[in-house]
Amino acid sequence: MKILIVGAGGREHAIAWKLSQNEKVEKIFIAPGNACVEMLPNAESVNLGSIDEYISFAKDNNVELTVVGSEELLVQGIVDEFHKNGLKIFGPDKKAAILEGSKAYSKDFMKKYGIKTAVYEIFDNSEKAKEFLNNWKDFPVVIKASGLAAGKGVIIAQNLDEAIKAVEDIMVDEKFGNAGNQVVIEEFLDGVEVSILSFTDSKVIVPLLSAKDHKKIGEDETGLNTGGMGVISPNPFVTDEIFEKFKLDIMEPTLKGMQAEGMDFAGVIFFGLMITKKGVYLLEYNMRMGDPETQAVLPLLENDLLELIEKSFDKKLSEIKVNWKPLHSCCVVAAAGGYPESYKKGDEITGVLDFKETEDNKVFICGAKVENGKLLTNGGRVLNAVALGNTLEEAQKKAYELLKTINFEGMYFRKDIGGRF
Repeated sequence: MKILIVGAGGREHAIAWKLSQNEKVEKIFIAPGNACVEMLPNAESVNLGSIDEYISFAKDNNVELTVVGSEELLVQGIVDEFHKNGLKIFGPDKKAAILEGSKAYSKDFMKKYGIKTAVYEIFDNSEKAKEFLNNWKDFPVVIKASGLAAGKGVIIAQNLDEAIKAVEDIMVDEKFGNAGNQVVIEEFLDGVEVSILSFTDSKVIVPLLSAKDHKKIGEDETGLNTGGMGVISPNPFVTDEIFEKFKLDIMEPTLKGMQAEGMDFAGVIFFGLMITKKGVYLLEYNMRMGDPETQAVLPLLENDLLELIEKSFDKKLSEIKVNWKPLHSCCVVAAAGGYPESYKKGDEITGVLDFKETEDNKVFICGAKVENGKLLTNGGRVLNAVALGNTLEEAQKKAYELLKTINFEGMYFRKDIGGRF
């Protein structure tokens, strides 16, 4: 089997790594490419950009399965176009991808189908949004760009001045481009964030192991939002009781809503949750594997990933029992100095190309390239150090020990992923 993976980050490396364990997989193409091909058997980077290029490549190279990591192409309708060309692709069509592509749409979807979420209002006019905020009493308040903003379009405003500035940044100054044509203003939920990836065949939703993401660039959750600076799995705050509340109040009505709206696909739904004193709330949907959650969760998965995907296409996910290693996972992101703002590229990375993977230690490449036999930085988030342990503390310790063997100029990582220890 030949597989094409769409995307270029650590998530795609982790997906390729997991899929490569199936003996049926002969070749894995990653586009627009990832230096991880130096570390995986039978993997190759291919430089593709437009949906038409992906379709032509899949046809010309007898690709039997395409797996999409990139949210942008999902929202643009890559799944619909592949289907028109008789190609098998894992991910939501355009109709379902809007659950991630428009926060305004997804909030209205949650309200329509009784899914527990924060109180909100939607605005497509900055003056009306500011007028609404002038009457808002309960700060902090959350301001979200409705469209795709690479995980960075959410601002928690502590007071009215910050809230007004957030609206101006998003809607007037277009800090996130067209993603800010609409904003969602919603109540701030105080609690613990949870990420739950899941597979769906549109008949059932099968949740994977819970995770806890660390979004801020600074320790103790300070500073600017990022695409994610590290993850632990399972999330220690997700008790059996919390998980049952999630299924009852969020997962099951989501499935009913998808079916009612005619969303029919084989793919992933990522639930971003908040555990509060008042219960479990849904913050947002992502319609693909999360990054860096995928890098922490997949190493704990005992099942064959390709089998899960194939059962999704066959609408037989209900037949699968998902099994997990009885371990904890810690993923720490090493970033270029200056990220998430301006940062340098082209610095040599040592300790990765000659890294010997073990059952407990993995390195996934996010933003790097190979030139003249050397691995060089080529993005804001450069790589992930992932370790497994019998306890969270053991996994943390191993991940940070692993990072000591890797180096590049300006390398930055948070030292509190999973909590202080």
